[in-house]
Amino acid sequence: MLIGTLSPNLSCTSSAQLQGKLQELERLSGATVNNVTGGVKFFLLQIISMLPFTPPVVKRLLGWRKGDFKSEQEEKWSEKAVKSLVKKLKKNGTVEELEKAITGQDSKTRCITIARSLDGRLQVSQKKGLPHVIYCRLWRYPDLSSHHELKPVENCEFAFHLRREEVCVNPYHYTKVDQPVLPPVLVPKNYSGEIPTSFPELPSLDEPGLSGAPENTNFPMTESPPPGYITDDGDGVSSPGSNISSNADFPGQPSSPSPPLAVEAEPVMYCEPAFWCSISYYEQNTRVGETFHASQPSITVDGFTDPSQGDRFCLGLLSNINRNTVVEQTRRHIGKGVRLYYIGGEVFAECQSESSIFVQSPNCNQRYGWHPATVCKIPPGCNLKIFNNQEFASLLSQSVNQGFEAVYSLTRMCTIRMSFVKGWGAEYRRQTITSTPCWIELHLNGPLQWLDRVLTQMGSPALRCSSMS
Repeated sequence: MLIGTLSPNLSCTSSAQLQGKLQELERLSGATVNNVTGGVKFFLLQIISMLPFTPPVVKRLLGWRKGDFKSEQEEKWSEKAVKSLVKKLKKNGTVEELEKAITGQDSKTRCITIARSLDGRLQVSQKKGLPHVIYCRLWRYPDLSSHHELKPVENCEFAFHLRREEVCVNPYHYTKVDQPVLPPVLVPKNYSGEIPTSFPELPSLDEPGLSGAPENTNFPMTESPPPGYITDDGDGVSSPGSNISSNADFPGQPSSPSPPLAVEAEPVMYCEPAFWCSISYYEQNTRVGETFHASQPSITVDGFTDPSQGDRFCLGLLSNINRNTVVEQTRRHIGKGVRLYYIGGEVFAECQSESSIFVQSPNCNQRYGWHPATVCKIPPGCNLKIFNNQEFASLLSQSVNQGFEAVYSLTRMCTIRMSFVKGWGAEYRRQTITSTPCWIELHLNGPLQWLDRVLTQMGSPALRCSSMS
């Protein structure tokens, strides 16, 4: 009686899928379902239609996945991502092209596109991400941490950054950004071998001008935002003025003269350190906790309490017996904090908190012609390029010809300061960063060590310092 009440409308599985399930059931049971007749057969078909079914093309594509999965949940999510993509590609008939690109590892294949969503991201089982990043990580670069690491090949007509209605998810239409090889700095040989014991005092970044406080600027800007800026729909936007000339000068520094041809020079190479940056946390003018040393290309500084992650600096763990109410309230709003990326010789800061972050980066300020002490507000969901190794290398090469003091002045460019929730500067009640409740200071180890080797090679500064001066 139960079989007779079943309706054929309950089945939403295609005949091809049913046939595949029938064959699978026959293989497992050793029986032939086609020998069963009437209502019993229909009942079996209904049961089979409710069983999980993976199409053969999905199985083949899953076999080409790269890397290991940290958990069973992560592996199941990747399977759902592949099924979701295959379902979309069947509508435009490009499933075979995807399989051809992956199995042949061929960048000459055609664009494989899906519709671009309103926010630019793809949702698979309650998890969102940029579509080209998801599938590049799945089939080509398992250690991929950000879209900043990807650049499209020349023949890709629907690359993600083009912001077209369709976006290409062909994993072989994107390549990973290479770490650029920085040219050596040519330093005149130091025959005296003297190493200075005193250094010129650098002007404070907290008091750059007559106003007594740093200038402020906001992102997004009303004109074209900088290349590191990302809109709410996750698209990278380039700025017409984002190409920095190799002769660009740091504000306040004279243009570099031509190096003397007769002087013999020693090349000083850039070396990538094991820890690309060191991060210290402060509450007003008090340093709290130990310095965090970052070895991963992508790290998060947040307000939570997990002590075990090498790619996270959790500020919620840190205690301070002198912590006041304002600091305590601010710490509760840090939330997901800031994500820092070190990719291709560039450093990006992305605000993941629900409150803005405030950044003072002399390297970024130099790129846009702002005062070195300018403080930039980064709203939630946006990011900014805060350091560029190649720009720094150009400035360092110019400064060598200007003398010891000019080179030493670049040390402050290797330090980036960042406050959470509360800003500082001319437009704020707090005039200096030491007045803000919660802030961090980044020291970029690679550029600082490079400066150290150049200064050591240069020897003593021209202006001597003695007890009588």
